[in-house]
Amino acid sequence: MRREPHENVATVLVDPVLLPDLELELVELDLWVWPVRSAPICVDGPRTEFQVRRRLLEAQRGAWDCAAAWVPVWISFGERWASGDDPLPWSAHRALWQVLDAHADQVRFRRRLSGVRPLVAPVERRPAS
Repeated sequence: MRREPHENVATVLVDPVLLPDLELELVELDLWVWPVRSAPICVDGPRTEFQVRRRLLEAQRGAWDCAAAWVPVWISFGERWASGDDPLPWSAHRALWQVLDAHADQVRFRRRLSGVRPLVAPVERRPAS
């Protein structure tokens, strides 16, 4: 049996105040921030956002209660980190964890990746000339 196509992501709770700056910082490293609410793979973004946030908070049994209103995001790895069918290199993990550690007061995450359906940005269409 073959596994469905997936993409490795880190699931992170981010203080909404930090989100725009964090996104810019990560994009420079070819790491892409996908707010769960608006991710292209979510049929019901608000519901998925609620479920992801709740699951993360409950797993920490009160330790992350400060993040109850934060934004759940998936962070994916761009082409810079890909090497064919090989697993994601440890340098990609290290780059992500270092950025997140630098913002420890405004992010909550576990050092592990999970798989989601491929996150593909909508293609811009140019009007026909």
